[in-house]
Amino acid sequence: MSKVTNFKGNNMQVSLKLFIASALLIIGGCIQAFQPVKVEIKNVDGNFQLYRGGKPYHIKGAGIEVSDFEAFVKHGGNSIRNWTTTNEKESTLSILDKAHELGLTVSLCLPMSKEHWGFNYSDPVAVKKQLDFMRGEVLKYKDHPALLTWIIGNELNFDYTNSDVYNAVNDVAKMIKEIDPYHPTTTTVAGLEKRVLKDIQERAPALDFVSMQVYGQLALLPEFIEQTDYDGPYMVTEWGTVGFWEMPKTSWGAPIEMTSTQKAQNTLRGYNEKIATQSSRVIGNHVFLWGQKQERTPTWFGMFTDSGMETESVDVMHFIWNNKWPKNRSPRLNQMLLDNKNAHQNVKLEASNDYVAIVDSSDPDGDTLSYRWEIKPESDSKKVGGDFEKDIANIDSTVNRLNKSEISFTTPKRPGAYRLFVYVYDGQGHAAHANIPFYVE
Repeated sequence: MSKVTNFKGNNMQVSLKLFIASALLIIGGCIQAFQPVKVEIKNVDGNFQLYRGGKPYHIKGAGIEVSDFEAFVKHGGNSIRNWTTTNEKESTLSILDKAHELGLTVSLCLPMSKEHWGFNYSDPVAVKKQLDFMRGEVLKYKDHPALLTWIIGNELNFDYTNSDVYNAVNDVAKMIKEIDPYHPTTTTVAGLEKRVLKDIQERAPALDFVSMQVYGQLALLPEFIEQTDYDGPYMVTEWGTVGFWEMPKTSWGAPIEMTSTQKAQNTLRGYNEKIATQSSRVIGNHVFLWGQKQERTPTWFGMFTDSGMETESVDVMHFIWNNKWPKNRSPRLNQMLLDNKNAHQNVKLEASNDYVAIVDSSDPDGDTLSYRWEIKPESDSKKVGGDFEKDIANIDSTVNRLNKSEISFTTPKRPGAYRLFVYVYDGQGHAAHANIPFYVE
């Protein structure tokens, strides 16, 4: 400061004034850059459109838990949704900052408690305490330029019996409108349930739109929209593969998982036939899951493997977002057999015996393929609604060391339910996968 106060002469005073003025302009520009961006939904003759900063905003979205956004941006994505503002893996501010840096928007999910976790929505003290907490979360993030919408609770209808939950949702929506006029509000609904939509219409009119989370039921979305009384906009905030609760099971109760190729085909067909056709009512969508998680298996919902390899579902989203396929595409998995049977044929094997497994795969680019095989015990998890499940360790087996499309391996000694997994790699950061449940007798 002493050097500034000791400047002499008119030229130096002018220079100082220009320097200060320039600095103020720079600072002002930074402040302006970090002002909230107004988001709104416009209805033109029954056609709903999301607007951001006064311009139509077309979501190219995915559900992402943490800010590993580079691959998402590379493939053409522009908007993410998360599931809580209290993520232990990464702070919400870090996620928002990284998103803004990369030109992404974020639909933030406020962590409303669920009835099936034990929360009582008829307890006014507990509900008020939760509302106050939500107010604090909204105040923290409402002015961030990456913020797109507020999601008030994730799948609060899961196993619910108390409709008061949607009174609480409405209170949060009204609170948000009082302190944040820039961002629309929604809540997500698990499945297509007219009763839930009726509760939302009657008890939570302050919401700006309703978000549906559908897997196999995506096939029913158009007729659901047509048949319900709700005439507002929708978003599809989870969709992609078919859920484990919707798939056929083996005779011992193990759900049968689609191959990565079947999932990709299902995703492309679902988007083209069930989401894109509803553009007048569906203002956006977020495919699930841009990442990997354990939920009955380590491969059921994730579009990436546990080692970070992209699968064909990523290729599909690249095509949807860019109207062209990526330069190098993921391997395709045509068939997997165990003891000459597929996953639907109730594969039962004898303990400590040798059996043959085969995978038939190909690569669109002619890349050389390599293979990894694993055996895991069948999951005994009873968790529902996406609640956390622990990873399942591999069974120590010779199968772990085999890098072939056809293998012979010895079954575990202990009777019970298992799964044989295969991963096919192209050496370019992509993989295909499949698994077959089997029972050792």
